[in-house]
Amino acid sequence: MVIQQKEKSTLNLLKLLEIVVVLVTFWGKKDLMIHCQTLTSPTNLLNLLNSMLLLSFPLRPDDLPRVFRSLSDTESFQGHVTDEETEDGKLWRVFHIGEQEYRVDMAVVDPYKAVISHGGCFGENLTAIILFSSCYLPESSRPDYENVMENLFRYVIGTLELLVAENYIIVYLNGATTRNRVPSISWLKQCYQTIDRRLRKNLKSLIVVHPSWFIKVILAITRPFISTKFSRKVQFVSSLQELSKLIPMQHVHIPECIKELDEELNGNSET
Repeated sequence: MVIQQKEKSTLNLLKLLEIVVVLVTFWGKKDLMIHCQTLTSPTNLLNLLNSMLLLSFPLRPDDLPRVFRSLSDTESFQGHVTDEETEDGKLWRVFHIGEQEYRVDMAVVDPYKAVISHGGCFGENLTAIILFSSCYLPESSRPDYENVMENLFRYVIGTLELLVAENYIIVYLNGATTRNRVPSISWLKQCYQTIDRRLRKNLKSLIVVHPSWFIKVILAITRPFISTKFSRKVQFVSSLQELSKLIPMQHVHIPECIKELDEELNGNSET
C-alpha cells in the first residue's frame, strides 16, 4: 500500500513537471531556469508554478489564428447561422457573428457536437445554463487532432454566441475525462481570447464539476492571460448533488459516464 502511494505521488510529480515544461515551451521563456533538485514533491512543484505565475506573460497576436484575431466588441449580439453544401458534397455550418464568419466542417465535428449543450434558463433574469462536457472531446492521439480541434473550436465559439442572449453560466463537466481528452492550454487560451466582451461580461459563473488536480493546475496556468474578474467567477463542486444546489437540473443533460463516476465517488444517484 505504501509503495503504491509512493508510485502515485511520483507519477503526479512527473505529470506536474511535464506541465512546467509545456508552460515554459508555450510561453517561450528561454531564460526561465528550473532547479530540478528542489522539485522533491508535488507541493514544491506547485509552489514553483505559483511563483512562475507571478511573472508577466505578454500575449502575442500570432498565438491566435488570423481569422479570429478581431471580433466585434458590440454589447448586443447580431448574427445568424447558415448551412452550405459545396460541390464536393461537404456540409459547412457558417456562423455569421458581426463582421466575422466561422466556417465549420460538420463532418469533422459531428461526432463531438455533444461537447456543448443548453441546459435551460433559471432565475428572474433567465440566466442561461451552458454545459461543456469534456468527456466528448476527441483523443489527442488522433492523426487529424489539430484539424478536429480547430473546427470544434469554431463550432463551440459560434454555438456559444448563438445560445447566449444575456446572462449565462458555464458548467464544465470534467469528470470521466481521460488525460488525452483534456484540451490544451493553447486551445483554452484561444477560446478565451476569441469570445467578445459581451460574453465575458455576461458570464456569471464557471462551475467545474468533479475537478481533478490536473484541471486545477491547467486553470492556474491560464491565470496570466485572463482577467481577475473572470478568475473570481470560477468555482469547483465535487458532486452532482452539490451542483443541483446551484442550478436547476431539470433540463441539464448529464452524460452517463459522469453519473456513474458521481455514484462511485459520492454514492449519489442523479438529482
